[in-house]
Amino acid sequence: MFVSGFTIVRNAIKYDYPIVEAITSVLPLCDEFIVAVGNSEDETLALIQNINDPRIKIIQTVWDDTLREGGRVLADETNKAYAAISVEADWCFYIQGDEVIHENSSAELKQAMLDHKDDKRVEGLCLLYRHFYGSYDYVGDSRKWYRREVRIIRKHPDITSYRDAQGFRFKNGRKLNVKLLDAYVHHYGWVKPPEAQQAKQQSFHKMWHDDQWMKQNIPTVQQFDYSQIDSLAVFSGTHPRVMRDRIARMNWKFNFDPTQKRWGLKMRLLMWIERNWGWRIGEYKNYNNI
Repeated sequence: MFVSGFTIVRNAIKYDYPIVEAITSVLPLCDEFIVAVGNSEDETLALIQNINDPRIKIIQTVWDDTLREGGRVLADETNKAYAAISVEADWCFYIQGDEVIHENSSAELKQAMLDHKDDKRVEGLCLLYRHFYGSYDYVGDSRKWYRREVRIIRKHPDITSYRDAQGFRFKNGRKLNVKLLDAYVHHYGWVKPPEAQQAKQQSFHKMWHDDQWMKQNIPTVQQFDYSQIDSLAVFSGTHPRVMRDRIARMNWKFNFDPTQKRWGLKMRLLMWIERNWGWRIGEYKNYNNI
């Protein structure tokens, strides 16, 4: 079995992305790892080069910043990395720059890829998500956070990154047929110093909206206000080993009362149904379960 990892990155240092941790969390499962490094304003390229692993293959790209509708530039860059994967790949493991795989999931992920390698009906594998927010001690527990997404796909000329690179589909729009796995992605995109988070928000939304929308909706402040969140739960598990140094370096404080739920009546009812029956009414699914 040949497994290729792939990701995209730009301005990782400027916006404090845990891209090294993301790559090294997946690398043990991979025979090669493609990193599309975009034109950056910092030393992102050197950061990736310093991982110094022979499996890593870097391609340098230039982001088309005119693709501002729906975050299309992210899908465009992801497709560049996907196209660079070796033709011999059985599986392609996609990881974003703020996502990390726990080492406790490695055995299950490898076994799932082996089990379904020759079953062409299975076009991808879908992972569960934990979305950390504000600090490494809290996870989002409301409907605003997506619960699953496809992160392992087959190498196929008609599979492409979809919309803003959250997932994948065939070029004709058909969803991938996938198996759901009991393995978690730790998403740390909402855990970074408030100054870096605010800078990231300003840069991030430029991929979706024009300058007028930015002026009306993104405040020109120095620090991101983490307190404006509807609901969080205390995280009682362990973080991936590769995240330990980053967590130890955390230099800001964030406290939240997890009993606080800023939900209206409709949201309370929907959350009650989900917690009692596991059914998320109206959930968007970018895949077909098989």
